[in-house]
Amino acid sequence: MSTSVVLPALGESVTEGTVTRWLKQVGDTVEVDEPLLEVSTDKVDTEIPSPVAGVLEKILVQEDETAEVGAELAMVGDGEGSGGDASDDSAAADDAPQAAEPEQTEEAPAEPEQAEEQPAEQEAASSDAPTDSGDATDVILPELGESVTEGTITRWLKQVGDTVDVDEPLLEISTDKVDTEVPSPVAGTVIEHLAAEDDTVEVGAVLARVGSGSAAPAEKPAEKEEAPEPEKAAEPEKAAEDEKAPEAENSAAPEKAPEPEKAPETEKAPETEKASEPETPAQTEKPAPTPAADEDVDGRVYVTPLVRKLAAQHGVDLTSVKGSGVGGRIRKDDVLAAASSSGSAGQTQTASAPATKLETSPLRGTTEPMSRLRKVIASRAVESLNTTAQLTTVVEVDVTKLAQFRDEKKAEFLEKTGNKLSFLPFFSLAAVEALKAYPVINSTMEDDKIVYPDAENLSIAVDTDKGLYTPVLRDASSKNLAEIAAGIADLAARTRDSKLKPDDLSGGTFTITNTGSRGALFDTPLVFLPQSAILGTGIVFKRPGIAKVDGADAITVRSYVYLALSYDHRTIDGADAARYLGAVKNRLEEANFAADLGI
Repeated sequence: MSTSVVLPALGESVTEGTVTRWLKQVGDTVEVDEPLLEVSTDKVDTEIPSPVAGVLEKILVQEDETAEVGAELAMVGDGEGSGGDASDDSAAADDAPQAAEPEQTEEAPAEPEQAEEQPAEQEAASSDAPTDSGDATDVILPELGESVTEGTITRWLKQVGDTVDVDEPLLEISTDKVDTEVPSPVAGTVIEHLAAEDDTVEVGAVLARVGSGSAAPAEKPAEKEEAPEPEKAAEPEKAAEDEKAPEAENSAAPEKAPEPEKAPETEKAPETEKASEPETPAQTEKPAPTPAADEDVDGRVYVTPLVRKLAAQHGVDLTSVKGSGVGGRIRKDDVLAAASSSGSAGQTQTASAPATKLETSPLRGTTEPMSRLRKVIASRAVESLNTTAQLTTVVEVDVTKLAQFRDEKKAEFLEKTGNKLSFLPFFSLAAVEALKAYPVINSTMEDDKIVYPDAENLSIAVDTDKGLYTPVLRDASSKNLAEIAAGIADLAARTRDSKLKPDDLSGGTFTITNTGSRGALFDTPLVFLPQSAILGTGIVFKRPGIAKVDGADAITVRSYVYLALSYDHRTIDGADAARYLGAVKNRLEEANFAADLGI
């Protein structure tokens, strides 16, 4: 009995996904929940597990093909029909090279080479790859979210004439909500750029054309008739197995024999990105299946574009990272752990040094264009300052009792919720509760009217390598501390992993920014339209203070924090701000949060 493997729902606005890599091949045995394949959408890369244990009998959607949510991807059963399914293109492609392998030890090497090339060409044709006749495939700007209609080309990663692999990034696109890479849908040569850097193009527009490049392939038919065919066949397969070395020695000139020795040198070359990129359809046709499902033919571990980009951002050398995924595949968590350990090692070494010295930034003395996000932030900041009357009110809050309560509960909170209990959830809860009592702080101005929303949607400022994002925690005033802590942790993680949906960045009515996380005492944050106020929370610090001890004033060590509220003076008066901050201050100093923990 066979069970269908279907493409599950991957988000509210995601309707389809592209198969980027099959982790199992026809005939392989799989366990329940063992990953079968990788699927990529415009928002997330994920693995699809097997719903049952058995044998992969049929692959219905090939690599680089797109399937709709709910479509059948494969069949898993008891394996009775897996070996004899002649109609399965994937099975036929896998069986062809294996059948040709025994002939390599008995016959001249030229004929097995031709036998191996045929399935590769058929596979490339089935994947809509450009043909040798010079056919070109259009690269279009994909949908980047429901409300995103256009994007700006920030950088071309491949120039005209460069060769690209399937899913290898061609260019970088920036919108007002997200920055992303656009990969090549096929393997071939970049024939034409149809838009330049800094050009803004609409979703669905053609960005470039990728073809096979008719000049080089045109010479191959003539060369295959000549004796030195193995030499030509070896060129497109730079990462071929060592078993091809005897073929070159028997059928070509002596100087071609050392070519297989160059493969290890290629692995050590600085171009680690190419080494880790997805294989073309032709490269996936191996003479025999490799034991590690996530390794390329030359033994290098496959890395998704998302992980490769994350490694580049954190300066992590992927060749030194040990993957925890299937077959040793490197995951995002592996890269982040490597970056963290590298930072810790650097801190340890620095701590033992006589003085702390900062590294010189490579940006020093250079010029770079502003990113799309930075341009949007700059434009909105100037617009906000030019159209609103902003000022800031600051209060000092004694959070000694709150700090004691947090110390008592943080271990239990972490054990029961899995999230750390920082000060930010307390500040957030007090802030949104006070918004219900003083809704003018949560209001917006439309023409000559003041609009009071019926919910407190809290925007959380998140600092990333790309810039500042403010994802929204909706209906925050109805949540307890555990729910707020979990919501903040989720939004921050998805922001830094570039997994935010466009809807996550809209609908905020009030913003909180934790400038104290970087050690700032306080700042005067900037209000961004259409909101009317933003609360900045500084670092919690200790200093001597006056407190009542046995009814008398005494100097003791106290914990303090500064809260800074910036607001639009057109609708909010200083007295309104003071009343609001007073309510937040009283709530935090009382520290009666036992009933709000949610554990």
